[in-house]
Amino acid sequence: MEQTLWGHLPLLVRSNSKDSVEYILQALWRTRNTGLDSADRRVILNMLQLHNDSDLDPLLVCLRMLIRRCVYENIGKDDIPKLFPAEVLPELQRLLTLLLQKFQQEWQEDVLKDQNTVPLLKAMTWNMANPNKESTDPAAVINLKLQNDSPLHLGELDVKFLLAKDTLEMMLKSMHTIKDQYPTSDVASNGH
Repeated sequence: MEQTLWGHLPLLVRSNSKDSVEYILQALWRTRNTGLDSADRRVILNMLQLHNDSDLDPLLVCLRMLIRRCVYENIGKDDIPKLFPAEVLPELQRLLTLLLQKFQQEWQEDVLKDQNTVPLLKAMTWNMANPNKESTDPAAVINLKLQNDSPLHLGELDVKFLLAKDTLEMMLKSMHTIKDQYPTSDVASNGH
């Protein structure tokens, strides 16, 4: 974080209340996708005894960056104090650490609830194998490469599983049933 942003954190001392700082952090989290509306901005300006938005904006940017790091970088609760450089007042470090620790898990759960992403299939390979030495029945070995784009679990995942003939037949019947429920135009436009 830029050194100049840290210089705005002492504005929080003007609130004279832990509850006020908690309200500010919660308001920033609640409006993470939309930004603060004018009513929230007025409330926060009054809490901090500020007269114009230009004094408020750098503080809000700094707090949003702290919140994002705690939530999306999965900073351990014991590591939150390490986010602050030495020039941040110790009492502010303690207060912000306490509040960030208090809300970190709840906010991470909110992120997971907000996610509507399902891992995408990037590749699939298969081969036939005999899983048991004593059995002559072959099984299909399916290898899937999935791409997960959620903020907390970025990256690829490899999944491997075996399917016996009867399980494979049951799965294919189910997939045909699912396919039949798609409108014909959607299936045709997707190349299926």
